[in-house]
Amino acid sequence: MRWELDPSPSPWKVFLAYSLFVALALLLLGLLFRLYGVSPLKAYGLLLSPLGDSLGLAEVGRRTIPLLLIGAGLALAFRVGFFNIGAEGQLLMGAVGGTYVALFLPPGPWTLPLMFLLGGGLGAVWSGLAAWLRVRFGANEILTTLMQNYLVYYLVVYLVAGPWKGQMVFGFLYTDRFPPEAQLPRLGDTLVHWPTLLLGIAAALGLQLLLFRTPLGFEWRVLGENPEAARYLGLKGGRLILLAALLSGFLAGLAGVGEVAGIHLRLLEPAQISLGYGFTAILVAWLARGRPLWALFTAPLLGLILAGGDALKLALSMPFRVVDVVAGLLLLSLIGAEALSQRRLVWRR
Repeated sequence: MRWELDPSPSPWKVFLAYSLFVALALLLLGLLFRLYGVSPLKAYGLLLSPLGDSLGLAEVGRRTIPLLLIGAGLALAFRVGFFNIGAEGQLLMGAVGGTYVALFLPPGPWTLPLMFLLGGGLGAVWSGLAAWLRVRFGANEILTTLMQNYLVYYLVVYLVAGPWKGQMVFGFLYTDRFPPEAQLPRLGDTLVHWPTLLLGIAAALGLQLLLFRTPLGFEWRVLGENPEAARYLGLKGGRLILLAALLSGFLAGLAGVGEVAGIHLRLLEPAQISLGYGFTAILVAWLARGRPLWALFTAPLLGLILAGGDALKLALSMPFRVVDVVAGLLLLSLIGAEALSQRRLVWRR
């Protein structure tokens, strides 16, 4: 008796594996709630409560926007074999670029497009640097992109505490408010900045078509699934990895511009700009299984968990980091389900 690789598991087997591990994750999460003195059913109800009213749905939508943009880009990068863990830093680079345009260039109808171009460009450069280090020197992109997050974090802190600090700000760390030309329109009284949402939908659709309907996408898929075959076919792996990294970083940069121009209307401390969207989007991409289009469904799911975490915090006085526990258990369950579905038990003498 031994475990062997199953090259083509049946859909029924995959469904059972995922159902088993998700049920296990919910059971463990329920045990955690019980240890905290909270009824699991009540806690699960609060996690889903944002779906019950328009304000809750708006909060889900607000969190979905950056997760969709980043998650679609990461789904592409992971499919190609570039494991970009630095989307959080790339988001912050986008916020820095957008802030520079908003505060230091003459305002006008060109302001918002230029903010997105510069913010996305800085995110792409930051991601492209890690890809270049991998291609040129063989540096592990997991380590380099992770370290880059900390570099940008302290860059933003320096800017809001030093040269970019607001002229009339005392005791707080943020810049002056953006002019009206640098503010994104929202849906009614909500914080849903719809132009960035449209960009996220377009990005997911565009990357899906690029990946599965073009020669470039075919090369990306070959490289990600079988690097040896890609070399045999003469594909330029370094160029393909660099291009995927640039696209991934560009979308993360767009998400950063959306956060400062659509919600905060200024540059703040990093922890106030992003609620860990760059890391949560890794789960969005994992759930999408290398298909950017699926981020249209997985991003709202994680947005619901983030919004539900707020409800748990307010109603039960639970620490907000319970959201990290929920996301972590879900990720571990998916990893376990993936491993189980790709194996089969063989009985041999």
